[in-house]
Amino acid sequence: MNIHEYQAKELYRQYGVPTGMGYPAFTVEEAAVAAGKLPGPVYVVKAQIHAGGRGKGSFKEAAAGAKGGVRIAKSVDEVRQFAQEMLGNTLVTIQTGASGRKVNRLYVEDGSAIERELYLSALVDRATSRVAFIVSQAGGMDIEQVAHDTPEKIMTLSIDPATGFMPHHGRKVAFALGLSGKQVGACGTLVENLYRMVVEKDMSLLEINPLVVTKDGNLICLDGKMDFDSNALYRHPEILAYRDLDEEDPMEIEASKHDLAFIKLDGTIGCLVNGAGLAMATMDIIKLYGMEPANFLDVGGGASKEKVQAAFKLILADTAVKGILVNIFGGIMRCDIIAEGVIAAAREMHITVPLVVRLEGTNVELGKKMMAESGLKIVPADNLADAAKKITDEVRKVG
Repeated sequence: MNIHEYQAKELYRQYGVPTGMGYPAFTVEEAAVAAGKLPGPVYVVKAQIHAGGRGKGSFKEAAAGAKGGVRIAKSVDEVRQFAQEMLGNTLVTIQTGASGRKVNRLYVEDGSAIERELYLSALVDRATSRVAFIVSQAGGMDIEQVAHDTPEKIMTLSIDPATGFMPHHGRKVAFALGLSGKQVGACGTLVENLYRMVVEKDMSLLEINPLVVTKDGNLICLDGKMDFDSNALYRHPEILAYRDLDEEDPMEIEASKHDLAFIKLDGTIGCLVNGAGLAMATMDIIKLYGMEPANFLDVGGGASKEKVQAAFKLILADTAVKGILVNIFGGIMRCDIIAEGVIAAAREMHITVPLVVRLEGTNVELGKKMMAESGLKIVPADNLADAAKKITDEVRKVG
């Protein structure tokens, strides 16, 4: 689960992480009031969406012009103007895709006298099973280009969970960032507090871009991108309260109600699979046969008939879907249960698009028999390649 920048900065303050003063705003007038509470005379007005690249983004609406989603204002009147241009309009960035995201919230922050922009992030490194810090002196909006062109400018440091944060970790990060004097100690404290926050709040990602050195030599976190492990949210109601459903796809919200792992894609072949790895392989082979998957959908290892029906409803809610491929390996899940769910969904929802089902594993013969005797137009497949060929051929027939 992602949260907004202003929410991330609330967490910074709870953990003693230095950040600027600022206030969220949901209306133009709230933005002006927020600016009035700040020292000024420079303010930063930031669109709050769950996507990066806001500074270089542009608004679809002509009224907002080509200006970005992060703007410098030099008066309260300018704050009001920028808020008017941003709120309710659609911001398109490199991470949103062409459809963009509607801006419903702003963050109005006091301006900072920036000397240097640095990059600092922490994430769960699956290769080492540790929290790793990634740092670079080349912070700012073009960090992705830095990673691509000059990866040697980026340093990675992992922390052993057996020892946790140690002072030498902070010093190593400080030296990698080119800090000196009192900044080294400040960086050590910063990294220690960030590590504690990542672990205690079950984060999977924390990104600060930029971490700035001000003209008076202080470190300030000017941005905050946070992603939390959804599987751990049950023990963090204070984090779950930050959830912004407006930033999530309605179909993915519905999927979460049924404990389905679902991500909408841009293709035409709906996929219903058990197991994330098998789901990825299914999407890959659809592409191999020349077409595009419409979704990633993992029903899990122990899905019920009702869960399978809910999965079908999600797939068919996408008007772009021209065919459905069901690919099940029954280990924990029994193939006859899947067959029962497929049959029930096909009858209840009057499925008219081509439906190809590949079953393998526990009770597979019973599952195939149930589908064959159902009287429904369900195309059986012997293996994954056969399934991919049959569904792509069927979709091509219907155009």
